Amino acid sequence: MGKTVPKVFGIAAAVALGAAGITLIPQANAAEASFAKGPAPSNTSIQAARGPFAITETGVSRASVSGFGGGDIYAPTDTSAGTFGAVVIAPGFTARKSSMAWLAPRLASQGFVVFNIDTLTTSDQPASRGRQLLAAADFLTKNSSAKAKIDPARVAVVGHSMGGGGALEAAQSRSSLKAAIPLTPWNLSKNFRQVQVPTMIVGAEADTIAPVRSFATPFFQSLPAAPGKAFLELNNASHFAPNTPNATISSMSISWLKVFVDGDTRYQQFICPGPRGTAVQEYSSTACD
Repeated sequence: MGKTVPKVFGIAAAVALGAAGITLIPQANAAEASFAKGPAPSNTSIQAARGPFAITETGVSRASVSGFGGGDIYAPTDTSAGTFGAVVIAPGFTARKSSMAWLAPRLASQGFVVFNIDTLTTSDQPASRGRQLLAAADFLTKNSSAKAKIDPARVAVVGHSMGGGGALEAAQSRSSLKAAIPLTPWNLSKNFRQVQVPTMIVGAEADTIAPVRSFATPFFQSLPAAPGKAFLELNNASHFAPNTPNATISSMSISWLKVFVDGDTRYQQFICPGPRGTAVQEYSSTACD
């Protein structure tokens, strides 16, 4: 079950970075029901270092689970808002959960239960990372100390590098997932046309490890147009852009998750026609068609 680490994060002041406001919109039928939570969003609120929900952090030891390497669960403390959607995050090759530790609490404070995991080994390949994301999702929704706060029908996956390749693998294996967000993803397989999960791929213009033309772009092109996909290329950014606080990544991720996991139409304004500003090299999506 894991041991609770006594950390509580409250609401923090908004952080407005240099990137222009995110206009990260999926098809109107992307979600059949709305699970909207929190106040009406704004460009400032989705770029904030912390959202409107205070959260707790719970450590899950490697020895207490199977199929993945343990991790940290971030969950809203609010018990009056009903259940929350769940998000599982996987790191990249040679990396540990610490590499994505900035993003997990930021997403949770916007109204999600987020599990930032370690993989079994730091050299696990994308297919293995995909299976581990799903194993972690099953633990989170069925056995974790946060399970009572989660709607098990609303789960999403996020991953960086090989973890991003793993997010694609997980989405291909489990069509019931509500969203996937591969960040500067790496995978030798380029064919994901069987994916039926709304997927937003984030690439980086200056990525020399998973160059956009060889990875992010083919991944995006292979995905079916429905139920919605998006491609974001970060301007002059490296492969490791997702490993440090980045308002463009978090704003886009929050909006994508809110729309597809929560069915919250208030966030559609941030999805279409797409992000603008110096932080963005390119954006395209079928979610606006």
